[in-house]
Amino acid sequence: MKSDGTRGQWWRFTAVLLLTGIVLVPVAAVLILSLRPGVASGSTAVFGLANFAHIFRDIPTLTWLANSLGVTLATVAVSVAVAAPAGYVLSRGRNRAVSAYSLLLFVVQSLPVITAVIPLFILFARVGLVDNLVGLGIVYVGASMSVAIWMMAAYIDSIPVSLEEAAWIDGASLFTGFTRIVLRNSLPGLLSTAIFTFLVSWNDYLVAIVFLRSQERFTLPIGIQSFFQQNGTDWGSVMALAVVMLLPPVIVFATLNKYFSVGGIGGSLAGT
Repeated sequence: MKSDGTRGQWWRFTAVLLLTGIVLVPVAAVLILSLRPGVASGSTAVFGLANFAHIFRDIPTLTWLANSLGVTLATVAVSVAVAAPAGYVLSRGRNRAVSAYSLLLFVVQSLPVITAVIPLFILFARVGLVDNLVGLGIVYVGASMSVAIWMMAAYIDSIPVSLEEAAWIDGASLFTGFTRIVLRNSLPGLLSTAIFTFLVSWNDYLVAIVFLRSQERFTLPIGIQSFFQQNGTDWGSVMALAVVMLLPPVIVFATLNKYFSVGGIGGSLAGT
């Protein structure tokens, strides 16, 4: 029986390894093509960093990268700062107003972003927020807020109210209980919400192509698309831009992965 169980584990491991390899094939192709010198580099080497030198020297890649990072990080900060207390109210509140608010979030969450892009464009054009990174950030915050609040509410549901009640008995206020008990035990939920918001903003193309016009305000997805239109045959440089866009999400996941732990909640309940 033990041998059969071990054999089953090896089959599952092999299947997961095979699926992972299939998924990583496009990523490997992007990396290989980015290291092959393109027509614009003038290099005769088989592999090298000539494409990266070209995109950082001759293309405003750093400007596009800074725009994307600025808008994305601002969106993450605002979304998490609003979603955490809103999710707390949604989780702990038990009245008609909260139920109506929850239903409204559900309806908003089910609507595709495209339904609001044109009305928002008309509205933002009147107040000078078209071709503006601030306006783009406002749209991103609105697009991710409903899901962010639901994610925070779902995680806060897993934190026992008894922890807060114990703090209240010791003289803590509602706000103190929220900040010191709930938020302290909500780190995995906060990180999940932040990563979701980060990916929504970082990968967006549809909203950015509607709201941005000037090249100096392009985000990376729009910059890559505009460069590809003009240099469709220079695959090395296009793939080098793709690698630049891949790096921030990979760094974020690699850095924050170790913080995804829910052990603190169980430890808080020991002895109760």
